[in-house]
Amino acid sequence: MSRIAGHRFLHSPGPTHIPDEVLDAMHRQPMDLADTRLDDIIADCESGLRYVLGASKATIAMLSANAHGGWEACVENLVPPDKAVLLPGTGHFSQQWGLQTEALGREIINIPWREGYSIDPDTVEQALRADTAGRIAAVFVVHTDTSSSTTNDLAAVRAAIDASGHPALMVVDVVASLAAAPFNFDALGVNAAIGGSQKGLMMPPGLTFVAMDDKARAQMLANTSPRFYWNLERRQSPVSYLKFCGTPPEHMVMGMQAAMRLLRQEGIEQVHARHARLAGAVHAAIEGWREAGMVDFFAREPAQRSVSVTTVQVAEGIDPEALRTVAREQFQVAMAGGNGPLIGRVFRIGHLGDMNPAMILGCLGGIEAAMRLQGIAVGADGLSRAVQHLAATAG
Repeated sequence: MSRIAGHRFLHSPGPTHIPDEVLDAMHRQPMDLADTRLDDIIADCESGLRYVLGASKATIAMLSANAHGGWEACVENLVPPDKAVLLPGTGHFSQQWGLQTEALGREIINIPWREGYSIDPDTVEQALRADTAGRIAAVFVVHTDTSSSTTNDLAAVRAAIDASGHPALMVVDVVASLAAAPFNFDALGVNAAIGGSQKGLMMPPGLTFVAMDDKARAQMLANTSPRFYWNLERRQSPVSYLKFCGTPPEHMVMGMQAAMRLLRQEGIEQVHARHARLAGAVHAAIEGWREAGMVDFFAREPAQRSVSVTTVQVAEGIDPEALRTVAREQFQVAMAGGNGPLIGRVFRIGHLGDMNPAMILGCLGGIEAAMRLQGIAVGADGLSRAVQHLAATAG
């Protein structure tokens, strides 16, 4: 294989680009589990998670797993075996969360997904009001579904739950939105949140976490469902390494400590503003490309489009997998394909985590070049619109 000069641009919605500071922090020797430095690192990670979550008093549990492990931990701890979960559809990942929940023996009450649109809060309220038997223990909400690139209005969902008078927990998947889109656990009245390391937190895959308020923790303690490794209460040990139910993933927490320092240094509001600006550049480019009629936004409403990832729908006859291959192999831009029912219908541009304007322009230029090489008609000024957006929002 011939050498590739420079570096390949990674623009999937996860894993994402890892800052050098995080990689450097992970390039250290492991520690004895009694080393007080390890205690300090784990405490810094918990404090940092509370900061980015806006969860001042939440109970934090970290697990050596991808976010599917966080999903499973939430099901096993927060949903008794004889209870159900209300699941508003958001795309492939809400569907997968539902399948996993059913595999663990819980009932799922689905609110069907309307392609291209976010959750309708009225349907949540209606479903909860209809639950006169009190079967629903929790409402599982995906904040940003990376398959559809729609972001849901969590305040509206919270208001719908409250208006119904139902006691169900509001459990939110913030895997693709945390440290990208505005999210405040306390202000939104979220009861539990699940996240992962490999997206806005700018780390490798392999670490997930669950944050719980007092209501969620009380429901967990009352739940008699058998569990051991996934038991989040076991992870509240005063012995720091037992917070991982055994040997902690030391290099992952070293990396998380460094990532949290970077996020604090930038400031979480500035992080959110940066993501909004970069997403605006991607959206501006697609506005130009779509004028030729071959590509378009999958998320129909501009206000519902994610700042983390953009799903681009292609016209019939276009092979998005072939386009991805050309973009990656000819122009060194790696983007994502479709999931589940969207396979073969879309490609996805990730723009979250450790990203800046130059990286976004390189990504968009590579994708536009790949489309032109593939003979896909694009509007003449897609890339220039992105440049204009970044210039107009500089400073």
